[in-house]
Amino acid sequence: MLTESKTIELKREYVDDIKKTITAFANTDGGQIFIGVEDDGTVCGIRNTDNVIQQVTNSIRDSIRPDITLFTECFVEVIEEKNVVVVNVQRGTSRPYYIAGKGIRPEGVFVRQGTSTVPATETAILNMIKETSGDCYEDARSLNQQLTFEKTAAYFAKKDIPFETAQMKTLNLIGSDNMYTNLALLLSDQCVHTIKLAIFEGSRKTIFKERREFSGSLLHQLEDAFEFIDLCNKTRAEFEGLNRIDMRDYPPEAIREALLNSVVHREYSYSGSTLISIFDDRMEFVTIGGLVKGISYNDIMLGVSVLRNQHLANVFYRLKLIEAYGTGVPKIMECYDNENVKPQVEVSDNAFKITLPNTNYAHEAPAPKKEAVINEKKENVMRLFENREFFIRKDVETALGISQATAISLLREMLDDGLIKKSTQRGNRTKYKAGMKG
Repeated sequence: MLTESKTIELKREYVDDIKKTITAFANTDGGQIFIGVEDDGTVCGIRNTDNVIQQVTNSIRDSIRPDITLFTECFVEVIEEKNVVVVNVQRGTSRPYYIAGKGIRPEGVFVRQGTSTVPATETAILNMIKETSGDCYEDARSLNQQLTFEKTAAYFAKKDIPFETAQMKTLNLIGSDNMYTNLALLLSDQCVHTIKLAIFEGSRKTIFKERREFSGSLLHQLEDAFEFIDLCNKTRAEFEGLNRIDMRDYPPEAIREALLNSVVHREYSYSGSTLISIFDDRMEFVTIGGLVKGISYNDIMLGVSVLRNQHLANVFYRLKLIEAYGTGVPKIMECYDNENVKPQVEVSDNAFKITLPNTNYAHEAPAPKKEAVINEKKENVMRLFENREFFIRKDVETALGISQATAISLLREMLDDGLIKKSTQRGNRTKYKAGMKG
């Protein structure tokens, strides 16, 4: 007598949910479905076997993705002198298989647990993708197969490059199983990764002046981010005779290369955004993902490049966004050849940061205000009371390292401010003590 198990399912008659069991067998260890057998193993048989076989094959063809027909077989077997339809399902090579319309999500992907067909967990789904696609993020099948490419198609059209199904396969946006890859996800309007930009006041992350987040296709993010940064890249003018010389805060080519580097080389298997921070004196690009295994800091400074996202870089190369692999960092450095300040490259186990100095900052940084200098001198004078009750003008000259005239002027201001007052008046031997405000 037949009994249900991890690889055997019994059905009294054909039901639409049979597609879930077929999907579960294909995602797990394969199995057989016997249609015409009660749950307790009693054979009831099927009268119109041709109709049932037609229903099963149509369901397999229309309801399960990717195509699993090569891994299934439907036939009639006589058991206890009754016709039973048997659906034989092998473990597929393009897991995870899912119900069309549900997507590669727990509600669409099923596995076998004991005698039950249950939704797969997200972890199980990701493990199936890794097993069948390898560890390369770009090549793995996208969890989202409902992708659109409006912005990317427009970008390709602007470059006069075709962007049809054939080109998408050549560029690895569509895999050998005719499913969208993660590379397609990155270039789709549904891309889940973003670029976050923040402008800060001064040189510290204390006061936000403005925040922006760029989403959608990576190509769209690149355009929007570069355009916004360019608006923030102020111009300083100098004159040599009758000639006006305009100097940007940051070399546009350096910004372009740093931005492209942050997009092409980041680790997309991790969540999180590419971060761009703009300060008065610098601009920082922080990318998730350290150096690719086998590459050192010195290697990248020399222009050596091992691509983490080979297919994405190839797309950018086709679009003439990048000229050759490994030239980004050297180009950034060349932009600052004639500058006193140089870009900085920092690397950790999980992040990569490029800092571009503002070349105009040194020219525009305000000199210390006269009032601030004077106040600092007054504070130093008041500190003389820490060790004594009185002081004379000569003490001030010695403590501050200033001239007699400067000391007289400073003491006169402090008298007017009420910080000090005269105790005795004997010319250069006049004694001063703390005033009401001191």
